[in-house]
Amino acid sequence: MTTEGKFNFIAHEQNAVSEYLKIRPFHVDLCAVMKRIIEDILKRRVIQIHSVEARAKDPVSFGKKAAKPSDADPDKPKYTNPLNEITDLSGIRIITFFPKTLISIDEMLLDEFSIIDKIDKEEKLIQEETFGYKSVHYLVKLNENRIQLPEYHKYKDAIAEIQVRTILQHAWAEIEHDIQYKSSASIPTDIKRRFIALAGLLEIADKEFQEIQDDDRALTNRLTDLIMKGDISDVEIFPASLKAYLTKMLGPDGRVSDWSYDWTVRLLKKLGFKTLRQIDECIRNYSGDQISKIITGSKKGQLARFEYMLLAGMGEKYIQRHIYADEPWYGTWPRRCIEMLSEKGIVIGEYDPISRGK
Repeated sequence: MTTEGKFNFIAHEQNAVSEYLKIRPFHVDLCAVMKRIIEDILKRRVIQIHSVEARAKDPVSFGKKAAKPSDADPDKPKYTNPLNEITDLSGIRIITFFPKTLISIDEMLLDEFSIIDKIDKEEKLIQEETFGYKSVHYLVKLNENRIQLPEYHKYKDAIAEIQVRTILQHAWAEIEHDIQYKSSASIPTDIKRRFIALAGLLEIADKEFQEIQDDDRALTNRLTDLIMKGDISDVEIFPASLKAYLTKMLGPDGRVSDWSYDWTVRLLKKLGFKTLRQIDECIRNYSGDQISKIITGSKKGQLARFEYMLLAGMGEKYIQRHIYADEPWYGTWPRRCIEMLSEKGIVIGEYDPISRGK
């Protein structure tokens, strides 16, 4: 592909795109397969991530990459055989919330796929003095166990590129497409300083988010242990501590969502509660099962029984301070519940966590 002794980059690009379009449907299918497999594995291993993205390389992008000149000789193409040398025709991107999840995903990929190559972009950026985003890129094939299955056999020799990065690294990567300067040597001093500051801020933010998650888990584990031992004197009310307390007091209930515990915590704070000790003082003399059966005729779920116990322990104060206290429709039913409990000999309390907390 030469014109008067010079390599014809335009013809090389057009020919590469023409050949790629013939096989692109295969890579579209491979991306869908890889995405499904990875999502299934993540779910099975209980690895929480932000998202999994998959795409077959855009033909225009492929053409531009195919026509890149060689670093060693700008008069020659970097890729003489683009279809075989460009390895990201099938691209998968796994975006995590926290840096530590990258380790779990690395272990997952090593266990579940045949790894051809692994490239740490951070090390490469440092070596090349290039601005960019941190991420780890893997070139993988389906492992032997999968390619024995009929539905995967046609992907036996197919290579996919998997990029793994945190959501903050991903934010940098998305913005970086609009940044014209790639080499640190070509960046004006002021812009370079801002690049360095921004990169540092993102790295600090990634680490801080990770430390917050670690501390949150450590706090939850410590408070759960205290609750199980019965030491709830100064345990603050938040969804995890409330769940642990109610699980001990009323039994587990796998049907309750995290959102429901969050809503109940907001209700408790509106009622004036600050610690689990106050909650325990309010409801300790009541049986959730008994109260639920009196009001509804059956044993309701964990949170429903808990709210009936709060109603019994606080009486009218519960109704007056409830989140829905200002709604016209609220009040009739809880007061009827109090009547039913009183008729069955249940003593309605007047517990006030606000006055008890003083």
